[in-house]
Amino acid sequence: MQVDYNERIPNNVSLADDRRLLRALERWQPAYLDWWRDLGPVGALQHDVYLRTAIGVDTDGWAHFDYVKMPDYRWGIFLAEPEPDRRINFGIHKGEPAWQELPGEYRAELRRLIVVQGDTEPASVEQQHRLGLTAPSLYDLRNLYQVNVEEGRHLWAMVYLLHAFFGRDGREEAEELLARHAGDADKPRTLEAFNEPTDDWLSFFMYTFFQDRDGKFQLCALAESGFDPLSRTCRFMLTEEAHHMFVGESGVMRIVQRTCEKMREHDTDDVGPHGAVPLALLQKWINLHFSICLDLFGAEESTNAANYYSMGLKGRYHETKIDDDHVLADRTFTVPAMEGGKVMSRETTALKAMNETLRDSYVEDSQRGLNRFNKMIRSFDIDFELRLPHRVFHRNIGAFAGIHAAPDGTLVDEATWRAKRDEWLPSAADRAFVEALMHPVIEPGAMAGWIAPPKRGIHGQPLDYRYVEFH
Repeated sequence: MQVDYNERIPNNVSLADDRRLLRALERWQPAYLDWWRDLGPVGALQHDVYLRTAIGVDTDGWAHFDYVKMPDYRWGIFLAEPEPDRRINFGIHKGEPAWQELPGEYRAELRRLIVVQGDTEPASVEQQHRLGLTAPSLYDLRNLYQVNVEEGRHLWAMVYLLHAFFGRDGREEAEELLARHAGDADKPRTLEAFNEPTDDWLSFFMYTFFQDRDGKFQLCALAESGFDPLSRTCRFMLTEEAHHMFVGESGVMRIVQRTCEKMREHDTDDVGPHGAVPLALLQKWINLHFSICLDLFGAEESTNAANYYSMGLKGRYHETKIDDDHVLADRTFTVPAMEGGKVMSRETTALKAMNETLRDSYVEDSQRGLNRFNKMIRSFDIDFELRLPHRVFHRNIGAFAGIHAAPDGTLVDEATWRAKRDEWLPSAADRAFVEALMHPVIEPGAMAGWIAPPKRGIHGQPLDYRYVEFH
């Protein structure tokens, strides 16, 4: 499918054939650009950035690299190639043709799913608003900007669905996506994790490792949807989401590498005075971001999640690879729970456990990333292991909301929690230390002292390439 770049809004959905929809999106576009100028990357409107821009959605090559000023980036609407004779793969409509038009009986549920996903996209840009001022290298600055413009494009993806299929309600929801802002006291973002500030690069790399990984699993579940326009939209978004997770995982790995190098060079665990991030401090940031992201999957038992599955709107991770009947009417699933003041397990219906099923896949995938970090640590013959905290730790949604527990899952009283909190989560002093490391490095090929260089440049370019030109 070719992308039409002759239009004001690049697209591969034949916008030119639907003048009413095109005019509605063109009316929304100036508000989006105003939002970008106000809450996008601060001070970067005139930078020329070596960005990847979508020029097609086929597997032979869907991106073009060149210098672009971010306000001129060709945000557009791209759906993955249609699958011939695609069928719904799960739920009560299993085996029926996928819906090409909005199924009216599920209008409210689909609108809710699209709005919640759409709300996360501009939120992440807002959370990272000031990060460009303290980038550890031009390579990292360019990657930040690439993540930002693609999150903006993902917003466009959801806004297209709202405009195309939900009429006036959809147009109003699209306007609200620009009216809410991360951390705003009056109109915050829908999910609490997307109201947290991301003010330093350690937090950014943890964010792209953990929160963008949550995005991967949510998009994979929506890509299974029987509503084909949503499925195709999410399938293409996943090609871009992979880069965001790469930024996070490679960023954390480079921090781990530099820390280990400093530990060996100075023969000490206390590498803070030597300008590196101690492994114990990395563990605190892992504890924070992982626990926040566990909440993004929702409660362990959910009637809404059961309905989304049964209706064929949102599936499981790699739904078609799972060996069961994909209807689950009589299946059960074991979920964690609090009973009698103890962490227990209990059986519930597999349908009500959809959130937990997706969370299980997320935890397994996150652990694979930590395994790679720990392999790096072992390569330096250092006796330290980074760990994912227990699911009961620092939770605000679901069975463990408000429960006090140590990272290993041991339940503690409130007094102990208050006394130990700063040992388990970033303290004010920890944040001040990390903030003190954040100084911009803008010489081509140069790198901040707290992070190792990447193994290679971007799109075959050398590490000392001018990935961002300042004006």
